[in-house]
Amino acid sequence: MFGRGEDDGRLPASVDAARALELVRGGAAVLDVRERSEWKTGHAPQAVHVPLGEIDTAPRRLRQGAPVVVMCASGIRSRSAAKRLRGLGYDATSLSGGIAAWQRAGGAVRR
Repeated sequence: MFGRGEDDGRLPASVDAARALELVRGGAAVLDVRERSEWKTGHAPQAVHVPLGEIDTAPRRLRQGAPVVVMCASGIRSRSAAKRLRGLGYDATSLSGGIAAWQRAGGAVRR
């Protein structure tokens, strides 16, 4: 009654990699919150890079109204970032398992 419903149309706090890929194919933005050195080792080609420490600048780089899949190395930092973005009015979710899960599910990585 007081929490978000399962069918309220908003994304859950986190999703698995298969669901993240579906969301991206459907038009969701990808936000990578890893540090610059991690980003340089490989990232999703369509990702926007904003390190977690700079997350408050992310809205300048994201389309308002589009869902956002947030990724990091494991899913911990992305959970924090997705929570912050939800607080700013974005429909954001964290990719559980990070970029390795993304790759295992068939997501592209550019090096």
